Amino acid sequence: MRFLLDQDVYAVTVRFLRDHGHDVRTAADIGASRALDETLLTTAHEQARLFMTRDRDFGALVFVQGCEAGVIYLRVEPATFHAVHEELDHDQES
Repeated sequence: MRFLLDQDVYAVTVRFLRDHGHDVRTAADIGASRALDETLLTTAHEQARLFMTRDRDFGALVFVQGCEAGVIYLRVEPATFHAVHEELDHDQES
């Protein structure tokens, strides 16, 4: 899969996804670490990438304002990268 990751996603998660063969770009990779949320979603959409974040503000942009990007919201309990990776691994097996 193709992902664009927000700056709040753990660096170990970036490596985890890349190690699993995914095409991963981060906001920092594309020089957008300080970009507006709307800009990140537009970029993800234009590049045919799913946007991954831990920031709940993106829900309003997608559902209320109708931004056209797929968003994976990484709010997993417990909030550890191990729990996130287990969930991402689980989703790959489905």
